[in-house]
Amino acid sequence: MREHHTPLSAAAPVAEPFRHASVLLDGAVDALVHAPDGVYLDGTFGRGGHSRAVLQRLGPGGRLLAMDRDPQALDAAAELEDARFTITRRAFAELGEFAREQGVHGRLAGVLLDIGVSSPQLDDPERGFSFMRDGPLDMRMDPTRGESAADFLARASEADIAHVFKAYGEERFAKRLARAVVTRRKQAPFTRTVELAEVLKTAHPAWEKGRHPATKAFQGLRIYLNGELDQLDAALDAALEALAPGGHLVVISFHSLEDRRVKRFIRHHVRGDTHVPRGMPLRDDQLNRRLEGLGKAQKASDAEVADNPRSRSAVMRAARKLGA
Repeated sequence: MREHHTPLSAAAPVAEPFRHASVLLDGAVDALVHAPDGVYLDGTFGRGGHSRAVLQRLGPGGRLLAMDRDPQALDAAAELEDARFTITRRAFAELGEFAREQGVHGRLAGVLLDIGVSSPQLDDPERGFSFMRDGPLDMRMDPTRGESAADFLARASEADIAHVFKAYGEERFAKRLARAVVTRRKQAPFTRTVELAEVLKTAHPAWEKGRHPATKAFQGLRIYLNGELDQLDAALDAALEALAPGGHLVVISFHSLEDRRVKRFIRHHVRGDTHVPRGMPLRDDQLNRRLEGLGKAQKASDAEVADNPRSRSAVMRAARKLGA
């Protein structure tokens, strides 16, 4: 029976004014669902596109667990009436804990992680993720927890701001942009997204064609404030332990920082113990190989990119857990 582990703000269907297209929908579900009566976990429910597609593939004995830390995602899940579906409000790094609570740890047939911010989060100016629409400078996935972007920029040192822009946004002019932020905040604190975007745009010395000059700095702030890379590392480790032997791990990422981590994680567990002398005859379990890759990385088709330009940077990787 579908349960909500945290109260929802509304039990009735929620109006959704923002268009959301799930990226790599068919490819992800094809890679994930291999046993119709298995138990699956969608670690990033978002607005439910992948979850709905998974439920369509499941048989009567199948189950789908879902998670999201965004309260608006839980509101959207209230529309999904299916006895095979259970959702909880928490970060996907806690998926192992959720699986244990549901009695399926080590028995999951598949885990799906669709990393990053969703289109409704970007398009809603009140969430503060986008530099294209004016809104409060927030950027938190869960607006009830942690530090907002405005609070961080008000108290952080110039060096710390530059580090966030560089390490998490891969912005090569991070120091210059951080200096502009600190100079501007002496006049008044940043409270709105467009205020910050204008300062970054003015300070940026080399605009890339087709890319707003604030893009990377905004990305860096969002990733840092939400602990997205640490969350991803923890979720990958937890997913491997929660999967049953033969279970599938499917991860969709949207920028190089995420994809490098996913690629490195899968490669490490596909290779196993690399300190064993070359040519020594050992079984997979002796090498501690825990995964095998499921094909090459997939990217969105030209048709999908034309329909949803945000899918251009998406990369999907999939692997199967080894073991009897």
